[in-house]
Amino acid sequence: MALKSVTDDSFDEEVLKSGKPVLVDFWAGWCGLCRQPAPSLEAIAAEHGDKIEIVKLNIDENPATAAKYGVMSIPTMNIYQGGEVTKTIVGAKPKAALERDLADIIG
Repeated sequence: MALKSVTDDSFDEEVLKSGKPVLVDFWAGWCGLCRQPAPSLEAIAAEHGDKIEIVKLNIDENPATAAKYGVMSIPTMNIYQGGEVTKTIVGAKPKAALERDLADIIG
């Protein structure tokens, strides 16, 4: 299952106004490390899609959102709940580590 992409234009509607927590994977096409968490994020989205939405945002194509949230290195994943960042995960992590980071959401 491929993750949905969001843009600077769709970010408010799809992330900040979402009724459930949203993990945003900030990435870029030139970033080799950014590809590593993708299969794990896709698996988590498939298993826990009822509890959390997982989307991707390409920082090269959508620099305004990355700048607004101070994303200085990638991969960075921010969790948004109620329009606010509630957690930031930096770096490529294996699925088990990501699930631990998300345990308070996915239970």
